[in-house]
Amino acid sequence: MRPTLLSLPLLALPGLAAAAPPAVVTDIPAVQSLVAQVMGDLGTPTVLLEKGANAHNYQLRPSQARALSKADLLIWIGPEMTPWLARNASDGDRHALSLLHAPGTLIREFGHESEAEAHDAEDHAEHDTHAHDTHDAAEHDHDGLDPHAWLDPANARIWLGLIAEELAHLDAPNAAIYRANAQAAQDRTDQLLADLTAMLEPVADKPFVVFHDAYGYFAGRFELHVAGAVALGDAAAPGAQHLGELRETLAQAGVVCAFPEAQHDPKLLAQLVEGSAVRLGATLDPAGSAQDPGPGLYDALIRGMGAAIADCLGQD
Repeated sequence: MRPTLLSLPLLALPGLAAAAPPAVVTDIPAVQSLVAQVMGDLGTPTVLLEKGANAHNYQLRPSQARALSKADLLIWIGPEMTPWLARNASDGDRHALSLLHAPGTLIREFGHESEAEAHDAEDHAEHDTHAHDTHDAAEHDHDGLDPHAWLDPANARIWLGLIAEELAHLDAPNAAIYRANAQAAQDRTDQLLADLTAMLEPVADKPFVVFHDAYGYFAGRFELHVAGAVALGDAAAPGAQHLGELRETLAQAGVVCAFPEAQHDPKLLAQLVEGSAVRLGATLDPAGSAQDPGPGLYDALIRGMGAAIADCLGQD
């Protein structure tokens, strides 16, 4: 008996095979980790920033540019964080999601004390406009919009939902999987927030100094006291006047610890605290550039940063 069309295996029929999930490219490891959690077993997002590289001053390799040109979706922080990607973000027919400018993102400007406050739609639009009008992303002079928004886990929680919806739009058959993965990741983020709040609450009133002015979101979320930063910009070395003022701050503010940062020479920070009672803490890695990319990176990044700060500030 000849088999009928209905008796044939579905996978043998042309056009009925499941479509491949979207090809997704991300800018920094922290963002790749969030996207990987949402995609789960459906696919692995590409991260452009190589291990050990500086997120602010990176140059795409030809193979990365080709991967980006073939991507269905780019998910990145925005031009304030990775200006080297801005030129490529709008090329071709791919979709792009700039997390820093996405609805609901909690934003702050450099130098503000209340870093982790949510803004309503009008405030968000005003900050967004101000950032584009007054902040030259190529200069990185740390005026205007602070792009290090992933260091507030509350933003990560918001972004997980946005990432799921973006993927669901491009890959409707797997929409339920993306949304379920995002919900599970949001639950983990809730636990992360609770754990870090408990870990850092005992040291919230102890001032510390960082190498790079990148920790406002983290400090604001967990009510920490950052007394100063060695480098206020991403490209230029700190001037003698700023370093002199910072040395005075060490004593006047009762600074307890100073934290080096991955991708930056720790010698300057060591010289700054030499002869003082300030302790050198563990090296912080805000972009996750020293870690292996993957779904577990974001949790490890935030927990590692919190543990390093709590360990140093908590010493008697």
